[in-house]
Amino acid sequence: MARTVAQLPPGARITDYISLGVISKTFPVEKVKQIISDAGKASQRQRDLPAHVVLYYVIALALYMRSSYREVLRCLLEGIQWLKGPRTLVRVSGKSGISQARSRLGHGAVKRVHDEIVKPIATKQTRGAWYKGWRLVSIDGTCLDVADTRGNRAYFDRPGSGRGETAFPQLRLVCLVENGTHVLFGSQMSGCRTGESTLADKVVESLDTGILCLADRNFFSYSLWNKARATGADLLWRMKKNAVLPLEKRLEDGSYLSRIYPSSADRKKLKNGVVVRVVEYRLEGVDDAEEFYRLITTILDHSGAPAPGAGP
Repeated sequence: MARTVAQLPPGARITDYISLGVISKTFPVEKVKQIISDAGKASQRQRDLPAHVVLYYVIALALYMRSSYREVLRCLLEGIQWLKGPRTLVRVSGKSGISQARSRLGHGAVKRVHDEIVKPIATKQTRGAWYKGWRLVSIDGTCLDVADTRGNRAYFDRPGSGRGETAFPQLRLVCLVENGTHVLFGSQMSGCRTGESTLADKVVESLDTGILCLADRNFFSYSLWNKARATGADLLWRMKKNAVLPLEKRLEDGSYLSRIYPSSADRKKLKNGVVVRVVEYRLEGVDDAEEFYRLITTILDHSGAPAPGAGP
């Protein structure tokens, strides 16, 4: 679907020309070429738009979202000319050429590049990225409008509303977010009718040792909790107020140890329980705050991660 024709601000800007260099620094050319080749999408013959250039073009579209497809391509190719020298031939394809090149590349190769290269980037100096020795990430989800085409309507569907259907189809996105940098990784997408918890089952596979993963109450399930902690990551998830978390041992900071079970029947028989630490707290001075909030965590030793003031 073509964008409305638009021009970048008049005059050559050095930032336009070096944007390709910035992209290729994050997405190294040889790595991109290897992933595209492994996906079976490497160019078999020399084209105006080789597969790896198309991949960089797709990334550049996100940098110039208000400009037309062809104008973004012109900027990208002029960047190539600036980097390689004035003798490099720059040829901007038309709409048909751009569409064909993107179809040849396909979404699978783009996803593989994302999955293999996009990772947390925070350093020890990055503010808000760490709690003690843990890298902080959160599971989050959202819905995004997509172009109103027959293919998108069939694949992504439209969410319902009180007045019928919405104007555009929507995709559902669930990912891990590095708290200090807002880098999204481990991302999974599907139609808007797919639940966030369903997508989260694949997302948590990108967790690793040294991470402290935060999640809101709607993500919790016994199976997802166990799958996430099996990665070696530590977890700190909010629980719904009706969750049954009996006190087994009160700790010095006010938190307590409890167990979660796959079902009420298992709880009655005390089978398949998993030990968790429960942190209860209140928000003082907040008018619309709930009566109390509860978090559960895999960090059972309160001395390493104390929650002062926890308790009913």
